[in-house]
Amino acid sequence: MPIAKSERLMNLALCLMNTKRPLSKRELRDSIEAYREAADSASEDSFNRMFERDKDDLRELGLVIDVDENALDGELGYLARRDRNRLPEISLDAEEAAALSLAAGVWTQARLAGAASGALHKLRAGGALAEGDGAEAHSALEPRIPAREAAFEPLLAAARDRRPVSFAYRKSGASQPEQRGVEPWALECWHGHWYLAGWDRDRKDVRVFRLSRITGRVKARHDAFQAEVPDHVDVRQHVARFAGEGATATARIRLRRGAAFPLRTKALHAEPVDAEWDELEIPFGHGLAADLTEFGADVVVVGPAELRSDVIARLRAVAAVATSGGSAQ
Repeated sequence: MPIAKSERLMNLALCLMNTKRPLSKRELRDSIEAYREAADSASEDSFNRMFERDKDDLRELGLVIDVDENALDGELGYLARRDRNRLPEISLDAEEAAALSLAAGVWTQARLAGAASGALHKLRAGGALAEGDGAEAHSALEPRIPAREAAFEPLLAAARDRRPVSFAYRKSGASQPEQRGVEPWALECWHGHWYLAGWDRDRKDVRVFRLSRITGRVKARHDAFQAEVPDHVDVRQHVARFAGEGATATARIRLRRGAAFPLRTKALHAEPVDAEWDELEIPFGHGLAADLTEFGADVVVVGPAELRSDVIARLRAVAAVATSGGSAQ
């Protein structure tokens, strides 16, 4: 009967933690029964792939494995030192346990969900977090942060590792996406949407990107950041500035009665024009033209002239795509 993978991983971990010197792959293969079986029934390449997968799995579980390149006459040696794999005793009070459980439950999607759940299981196994000490014992509310966009995980990893990225980005109302090179700083969920704040290399300025408008794959670059990263990145502040919130200028628009309620919530002043239209005064800042374009024929810009021209240009671009059969990606 083939030895289960869990037993194989356990045997590998025990070998690495109970040796006083680094062991080569050959020595590990001779010491672990599952590897001997694999060596008898498969090629050397198959064993090497199995060993690399097992080593990655143990590291994913939290085992620190050192690699010594000079220990065995040119062969790599592997060792899991006990002093590097021993955690101090963890003691959590009820409020700390509830906070950890609540934070872990936030992520309902993306790879972080598994990592968060695994962390709680390890705490419970070590006795630091007892059953019933989680957030469910203190509240009936369970917050959830969905991360459905494919760009979320690669951008989160790039921001964490300080790696520049490039991606295709379609601005609201634009007919074609355009390539952007960005140094990602931070991500934040605001009003139900994920946003990335970072340094736009092409525009030499801070920019905010809505993840749902990123098309295609996010590609990581191998060079370093060029711009200085702020000590604190307030993504919401940048989003608000680009969305026109806090703007000192105002615009006058007409809205069809019963439509565009998100715009009505921003109104500084509103008055009826006739039985079909209302006229509103709203804050005018960067990004307002894109927001107005989304409401199509339900919005008419009265002023200022540059906003009206921008919205008309965006609507014409959308109409051009529609008449061409939607060939733009």
